[in-house]
Amino acid sequence: MNHLPLALALSPHLDDAAFSCGGTLARLAASGWRVVMATLFTASVPDPQGFALACQLDKGLPPEVDYMALRRAEDVAAARALGIAPPVHLPFREAPHRGYASAPELFAGTRADDAIVADLVPALAGLIGAQAPDLVLAPQAIGGHVDHVQMVGAFREAGSAVPVLWWRDFPYTVRSAAPKQPLGHLFADLPEMTVVLTAEDAARKRDACAAYTTQIGFQFGGRAGLESRLAEEGARERFRLARTLPPDFPRDAVAAHDGA
Repeated sequence: MNHLPLALALSPHLDDAAFSCGGTLARLAASGWRVVMATLFTASVPDPQGFALACQLDKGLPPEVDYMALRRAEDVAAARALGIAPPVHLPFREAPHRGYASAPELFAGTRADDAIVADLVPALAGLIGAQAPDLVLAPQAIGGHVDHVQMVGAFREAGSAVPVLWWRDFPYTVRSAAPKQPLGHLFADLPEMTVVLTAEDAARKRDACAAYTTQIGFQFGGRAGLESRLAEEGARERFRLARTLPPDFPRDAVAAHDGA
């Protein structure tokens, strides 16, 4: 049996990979790759309180609803829209359940008592070992959300010799002309690479992003707002490349000027 190359997208939250590199994931799947999205912070938390509860209520969901179960189901639908394998959900709690008590705190740096990296490192090492990917896609933590920052730190600490496409975190990339880049120094010397999306790639990405129905109203005001924001990216997804692209990567997707 021929080996299918495997791409593993490491997503902090249930939507980040589809939002930021969904077109690339769709292109890889259409090119014969097996593609898996694995999301770290997906744990259901019974009886949420305080800011964690507010994050649910502001989506129009009552307290008794299992918010994260809804989000995991959305992620399954998004993977289906992209034409990729069923997603993997790791059982870690999002930042509002780890002591971050307001929206500004989510972007103000990591708390001294947030020890989540110690738990993430072995989980990521085990996941990468079990999946044996030929390519990893992961966030640069643009925008500075603490869960993105902690995931990058844990992934780097877990160690891997696999090529990595570090994606630009959408929608933070379109919310400001100069979004926060707290880890920008880690990627500044890596070559830039742009994937140009076909009409089908872009359509699959739009449908996948729209599958996160609990998010698009709050984040974008609805599907029209989502599509407007996606259009600002110009049917392109931009990365920093660590190491060398696998030979099976669809070279026709790479913008010629990048020389990757």
